Amino acid sequence: MGSLIDADLHNIVPNVKALFPYLSDHWREYINQSAFQGPVDTSYPRGYPTTARPGSNPPEGGPPGSSLDTLRQQALDAWDAEFGILNCTYAIDSIHNPDSAAAMARAVNDWQIHEWLEKEPRLRASIVVPSQQPEMAAEEIDRVGDHPGFVQVFLPVHSAMPYGNRHFHPIYEAAVRHDLVIGMHFGGSPGNPPTGTGWPSYYIEEYANQAQMFQTQLLSVIVEGVFDRFPTLRMAMIESGWTWLPSFFWRMDKEWKGLRREIPWNRQFPSEYIKEHVRFTIQPVDPPTDLRQLREVIDQIDCDDLLMFSTDYPHWHFDKPEEAFPVTLSEHQMRKVMSENARAFYKLPGVA
Repeated sequence: MGSLIDADLHNIVPNVKALFPYLSDHWREYINQSAFQGPVDTSYPRGYPTTARPGSNPPEGGPPGSSLDTLRQQALDAWDAEFGILNCTYAIDSIHNPDSAAAMARAVNDWQIHEWLEKEPRLRASIVVPSQQPEMAAEEIDRVGDHPGFVQVFLPVHSAMPYGNRHFHPIYEAAVRHDLVIGMHFGGSPGNPPTGTGWPSYYIEEYANQAQMFQTQLLSVIVEGVFDRFPTLRMAMIESGWTWLPSFFWRMDKEWKGLRREIPWNRQFPSEYIKEHVRFTIQPVDPPTDLRQLREVIDQIDCDDLLMFSTDYPHWHFDKPEEAFPVTLSEHQMRKVMSENARAFYKLPGVA
C-alpha cells in the first residue's frame, strides 16, 4: 500500500481521575467534593454499532480508545501507519462554567502530551479548547501551540452559533499564529438542538444530520469572510462525509452569483475557498450501492487534493482494509489520498 497517514484516531479520557495529575489542587478538590465528574455528553453512545469496532476494548479495562497499547496495535501497527493524528472528543464544550472548562481543557492537553505524544513518536494530536469561550481557547492554543506534537485545534461541528461568526476570530488568530489546522469534527454538546427545527427523537436522526451541520459551518466560514481575513488558515472536516460535496459546490456557487453583493469581501467562488483551504477525512465513507456513482463523485470533486485517509479508530465503519476506500484509484491518487495530502496539510516530515 505504501506510506500511510491516518488523519483521524481517537484517544479517550477513561475517567476524570485520569486527569488528576494535570489538575491543580483546587480542581481536584472541586471534583472530589462536588457531583462534577467531567463532561458526560457524548456523540458516541455506548453500545451503538458505529461507536466502537468489535474487540477494541482494552484488555486492562476502560473504554475503547483509552489505551495507547491497544491503539498502537489495532490502528498504527495494523495499518503500518507513518503518522496518526489524535482527536480527543472530551466534551469540554458541554461545561458551562468557563473556568472549569478552561482547566479541564488544559488538563486534557497535558494528559495528551505525557500519556500519548511522549510515548509514541508516530502520533500527533489536536489541541482541546473551550470553544464556547474563544478568548480562553486562544490562551490555551498559545500555551501549547508550539509543542511539536500538536498540529491541529479541535472544534466540534455542533456549536451554539456558526463558526463564521466573528465571535470565534480569537481562535483563528491563535491557530494562524502557531500555523495549526482547525479540525472541525463530528459531534458537540453546546446545549442547543442539533437540527434547524428542534430536537430529534432518535440517535439516527442526529447521526445522519451531522453532514448538514458541516455544510452549514462551511458556508458560514466562507461567506462571513474567515478565509479572506485569515488567508493562511487551513481547516479539516473530520467525520463529515464528503459524497455530498458536488451538489454543495453547485448550490453554493449558483447562489453566490446572484447574491454576492451582500458579501463583497468574497472574491472567488465558494467552492474555490474549499479547494484551497479545506480537506476532508474519508471516514465515514457513504458509498452508493453502484460504485460507478462513487467514481463519478470522486471525479467531480478532484480527490487528488481534497481527501485524507482515516480509519476513525475505534469507531466502526468497515471490516476489511479494502472497504476503507471501496474504489480503485490511480497510483498518483492513491499516494495523495493515503498520505501526501495529510503530510502537506499538516506539514508533517517526510518526502512528498
